[in-house]
Amino acid sequence: MANAVLTTSVGSIYDDLPEFRYHFPRTYLNQIQAAVGDWILYYEPRRSQGGGRQAYFAMARLLRVESDREHQDHFYAYLDSYLEFDHPIAFRGEGNYWESALQKADGSTNKGAFGRAVRGLPPHEFEAIVRAGFQRDLAPWEIKDAALAQRVAEDVVLYEARPLVEQCITRPFREEAFRRRVREAYRDTCAFSGLRLINGGGRPEVQAAHIRPVAAQGPDSVRNGLALTGTLHWLFDRGLLAVGDDMGILVSPQGLPDDLGRLLRPDRRLALPEAPEQRPHHGFLGWHRENVFKR
Repeated sequence: MANAVLTTSVGSIYDDLPEFRYHFPRTYLNQIQAAVGDWILYYEPRRSQGGGRQAYFAMARLLRVESDREHQDHFYAYLDSYLEFDHPIAFRGEGNYWESALQKADGSTNKGAFGRAVRGLPPHEFEAIVRAGFQRDLAPWEIKDAALAQRVAEDVVLYEARPLVEQCITRPFREEAFRRRVREAYRDTCAFSGLRLINGGGRPEVQAAHIRPVAAQGPDSVRNGLALTGTLHWLFDRGLLAVGDDMGILVSPQGLPDDLGRLLRPDRRLALPEAPEQRPHHGFLGWHRENVFKR
């Protein structure tokens, strides 16, 4: 087993869905097979038409590789435990590349290595990138909450004292990271109502809802999330609200209790994150409509 970097982007020509699968040609088969059973990082390159973060943005565990039955000499890598970083990590760290293989001895870029969509990664470089991805400054209300927890809890979970990968696969760690990412993407604003509620201590009241629940193999991806107030979160989870592929808000024919429809945005359109890569994915929205929405 070995760590690796997989390159992908929203506009990829391959059939990628990073939360679940990575599509690639035979060229990279050996490198990806070497990473089966271990963890990989996702990297977004500069796009040919401009843009692209040129940054590492998520991690996942590589489970297996299967042939693509429709395209000769192409394969699918299947993954789970997808988790986005709190913030993307630029490919250079303090003047040097995070991946030592991308830099020649004279300090210049190894363009041959940089041009490869799949690259092996030493464990210490993998860990350094992941630690940087989850390193952040706490908001004032988070500092207060942490201090309160230490005063009232018998056992306080200290994530820093545990092995890195063990931290990242625990539900408390993943739920907290998912909640932060969704709140930040939607700017603490409810996607259905447009309300931005902040309590007196500075804590945002909006909740992070999974579109496809974790219990149904839904990933902890911002594309599988919506920022919702408590009441609208409840209605969404019970199938009385859904979202169409056109990002219109759908109301169940069964109706909403107590005229709660007044809470929805007047145009019945979802308030979306600015970044396209953070907007709900049609695959997760479709799953919710087919499996949860009451028609």
